[in-house]
Amino acid sequence: MLREWTRADTSALLRVPTADDDKYSRGVVGLRTGSAAYPGAAVLGVEAAWRAGAGYVLYTGGARDAVLARRPETVARAEAGRTRVGAWVIGSGTDAEHRDASELEALEVILSGEAAVVVDAGALDLAEHGTAPMVLTPHAGEFARLRAGLGLESIDLGAEHDRIAAVTETAARLGATVLLKGARTVIAGPRDEPIVVENSPAWLSTAGTGDVLGGVIGALIAADPDRTLAESAAAAVWLHGQAAARASGIAGAPSAGTPSRGHPIVALDVAEALPGAVGELLS
Repeated sequence: MLREWTRADTSALLRVPTADDDKYSRGVVGLRTGSAAYPGAAVLGVEAAWRAGAGYVLYTGGARDAVLARRPETVARAEAGRTRVGAWVIGSGTDAEHRDASELEALEVILSGEAAVVVDAGALDLAEHGTAPMVLTPHAGEFARLRAGLGLESIDLGAEHDRIAAVTETAARLGATVLLKGARTVIAGPRDEPIVVENSPAWLSTAGTGDVLGGVIGALIAADPDRTLAESAAAAVWLHGQAAARASGIAGAPSAGTPSRGHPIVALDVAEALPGAVGELLS
């Protein structure tokens, strides 16, 4: 079976803080993302985690100055230390070819821990040996390389049933949740029915929006660890798409039978639109 994810599904999953919550119970997100070459990926992921409702964001990557210049409330240090992280985001804005021994060790510690890990881009090659609960977030090219590295058959992703079969097979092979990004994003856990999310405008297909998505997924997992990773990931994709629609002038636009076509956006616009999307969903 295939589950089409909806607004109602997302609304039911969002956790609204109460008077009894503090910054820790609202969710601690750790990010080891970005690099000297791609500091923006770190900034976008951190921004998104905060905007999606995280109570505490810890940054341990290589773009500390850029992150703190944008989001000074972020705790930035080399390691997590005694901070109990609810969900990690790793790999965005990094390149496996330029990974040194100390960085490899740090990522392996995260991937062997108990906290869930959102694995993107430059860390996808490490997922096969990870033992932590994982959500992998490749785009089509990264997905093809991931499958090749796992010794799985190359599949033409042009047809949806083939994409669903490939994502489901890859999730089962890794024992992890796999999210294949696209106009219709496909998500499958190792034991869950596949989910498809389709609510984003075409304007969302621009550089950096995947980094934003990683931060949103991390925030939703950390806020409610009792949900399945596939459900948290699907809710994050829906919220990400709704934020993009708001940012591009589509969501809530007056219509006389014809929906607005919207306008161009950049990834930071999507992150900044997240609080409004959450508020709209909860209203």
